[in-house]
Amino acid sequence: MAQSEDSVADKSVLAAIAKADLAEKVGQLQSTAPAAKAMGLPAYDWWNEGLHGLARNGEATVFPQAIGLAATFDPVLMEKVGTVISTEARAKFNTRPVNADRRIYEGLTIWSPNINIFRDPRWGRGQETYGEDPFLSGTLAVGFIKGLQGTDPAHPRVIATPKHFAVHSGPEAGRDSFDVDVSPQDREATYLPAFRKAVTEGRPLSVMCAYNSTHGTPVCADDALINQRLRKDWGFKGFVVSDCDAIANVWMFHHYAADAAEASAASIKAGTDFDCGNTYAALPQAVERGLVDEATIDRALARSLQARHSLGIAFGAANPWGRIKPSQVHTLASRALALEAARKSIVLLQNDNARLPLKPGTKLAVVGANADDLSVIEASYHGTAADPITPLQGIRRRFGAANVAYAQGSVLAEGAAVIVPETALASQGKPGLKGEYLDATGKVVLTRQDRRVDFNYTRYAPAGIDPNGFKARWSGTLTPPGPGTYRLALDIPACWKDCKRHDAVRLWLGGKQLHAGVLGKQRVEFDVTLTGTAQPIRLELDHYGEDEGLRLMWLPPADVQRAEAIAATRNADAIVAVLGLSPDLEGEALQVQVPGFVGGDRSDIALPRPQAQLLEALHATGKPVIVVLTSGSAIAIDPKLADAVLAAWYPGEEGGTALAETLGGINNPSGRLPVTFYRSTSDLPAYVDYSMKERSYRYFTGTPLWGFGHGLSYTNFGYDAPKAVATGIGDPVSVTVTVHNTGVRAGEDVVQAYVVPPTIEPEPIMTQAVLQRQLAAFQRIALAPGQARAITLNLDPREISVVDRRGIRRLVPGEYRVWVGSGQPGDGPGAWSTFTLTGDARELAK
Repeated sequence: MAQSEDSVADKSVLAAIAKADLAEKVGQLQSTAPAAKAMGLPAYDWWNEGLHGLARNGEATVFPQAIGLAATFDPVLMEKVGTVISTEARAKFNTRPVNADRRIYEGLTIWSPNINIFRDPRWGRGQETYGEDPFLSGTLAVGFIKGLQGTDPAHPRVIATPKHFAVHSGPEAGRDSFDVDVSPQDREATYLPAFRKAVTEGRPLSVMCAYNSTHGTPVCADDALINQRLRKDWGFKGFVVSDCDAIANVWMFHHYAADAAEASAASIKAGTDFDCGNTYAALPQAVERGLVDEATIDRALARSLQARHSLGIAFGAANPWGRIKPSQVHTLASRALALEAARKSIVLLQNDNARLPLKPGTKLAVVGANADDLSVIEASYHGTAADPITPLQGIRRRFGAANVAYAQGSVLAEGAAVIVPETALASQGKPGLKGEYLDATGKVVLTRQDRRVDFNYTRYAPAGIDPNGFKARWSGTLTPPGPGTYRLALDIPACWKDCKRHDAVRLWLGGKQLHAGVLGKQRVEFDVTLTGTAQPIRLELDHYGEDEGLRLMWLPPADVQRAEAIAATRNADAIVAVLGLSPDLEGEALQVQVPGFVGGDRSDIALPRPQAQLLEALHATGKPVIVVLTSGSAIAIDPKLADAVLAAWYPGEEGGTALAETLGGINNPSGRLPVTFYRSTSDLPAYVDYSMKERSYRYFTGTPLWGFGHGLSYTNFGYDAPKAVATGIGDPVSVTVTVHNTGVRAGEDVVQAYVVPPTIEPEPIMTQAVLQRQLAAFQRIALAPGQARAITLNLDPREISVVDRRGIRRLVPGEYRVWVGSGQPGDGPGAWSTFTLTGDARELAK
């Protein structure tokens, strides 16, 4: 095989390719690659995930969801998080010989981070992103990518894959065929910059193209986007992988090609080297029909297999990471980092009359389904958290169990089941059920009290039991909070690929068997009439290896739940209402359709009605109400119903600890919003409209509930007048400011610089987004009480440039205004400065 001019493959890779026939080559260009004897390769599934922790392969450190990590505004922390994820991936990989076969989620090619722009809070997958700002997203991505891959590009720990390139952010329903008519200006000013920064500064070794098309061309078959922009303009040298089954979409949903062979040929010629799917199996037919030549396939294969060479797992390449031990999974240090990330991610949105922090010994009523739910801790694309701390658990530990009453209060949304809480379960005089865990021989290995049945068994089992086969049984009583008709549900997050056998579940209530059999991918529900008295309950699980856990859920009568919550507040000094959403309601292509939610997306950004009614009832008690919002996106609530509001996101395994520390003043909140919290869905344009007009803080002309960059503290900060220094067009601009901690507590501030450039188009067209301001620099700083610190922010020329309606990015002469503060102009302390650029306008590189 001749090495192409843009190939960076090692000679050993090229020699191996030369030994293979076309069928073997094509087999290696699909995600589940078989062993290839001619090339000396074991079987290897390329698909692995590491969005906020190593995912779907047993126990791992679970950090806050990506949107929570974004709220830290801390690229140094992001690099540390990426380092832990890649170290744990290597630690698991190293449990077997380097030439062992690898199944899905066992490899070292990580399909993360997701750096799409969270343009609309209704997008269910927005939680996976770093928010709505291109500069913030790109900066955090660079840190994360460097952490994943390490400092030696020739020998990465793992391979990072920023996704989904490009112009992709919903809707989830119809995503396989969705076409985006994006304007040149929005494309260059909003949808591409984070990818450019990630590629040119982070140097990832892979990029993933998206499901959608733009202007009729599927992006995985877009030569101008991949071969021209990504490779030639940005100098990308790695391999491009499709989103999973996106090549099939090219012909089946976009109708851009007539069949799989045409779709494969179009995609591989456009620069998509690798198919996360199996459509590239049609490439031999495409060669036979003259749609693509074998040299193009060889080039794509060289790019892809070079990744395995660089990782040191094929072709006899050096493997400096073979020394990482299996014991380096979920260490004390990694758990401490998860706690640090959770602390920094919490955003104090509102604190009327300094209601927070709470004093030690405060008697609390904790209310809300999200106060004690594993999925809210782990979010989507997650590993199995060891000893995850829910908000309820964290608050009990911090304030004392005797000082904390709990009630679920409501479901999250109408018709959406929630976990049966510990308050309804009992065994041996304790909350919860007696849990017994048996190995494959039927021997009871572990007996314990489980507060609820809400478990993640993804390639994991308790007490060292073989996760490929064990049994569990729970027994005790179920006592509902009052009489009425209840809907019970059994839910198994099911394995969906290469599943040999699904788990079996059996349930008895009141001596009657309600279910016996395999659940598969279906949730099983039962309507039962309960009197409010205790009923014996027994639940059994036969776990066979790949299904992902078991949850016992219910839909109780709303009035009964609400009455229980009000009763729980009776002796409380304050109420902590843990409200929000869950990965059951917002996420990737979900099969959910209840009021406010469809297909994983939201149709209404307001707090769902059952929780809004609960919040009104709690407010009516007259007691202080602290609202904790757990979600992956912005939620519109009535701030008059709360004395304080915290955004905790989906906070990871130490989320409950971090929240309790924040409520108690041990942690001074320092997170900042990576998205705008709008007041109402009516503030938003049509969801399917990708125009940035009236979207994000950069173009929104209304008044938000809480703006991008917003975040309060338990201390106070002050800013001296900033001084901006600029020379000619194209040179960096520096802004120096002194920040003071004028309060009595130590705290961290995120110093943010927003630039308002000169207007270049005084008469924008009707559909054009008009830039209000743009984040150009930020820095997190820690200050002791009374301490002052001068910092200098360097504004990269690209971050102060403007994009015209033709999509051309330029630096222009004129006066620029710059705000430096703890948030946007008018949101917290800060001050304005100006600088002037002189000289001729300059067009910047794409």
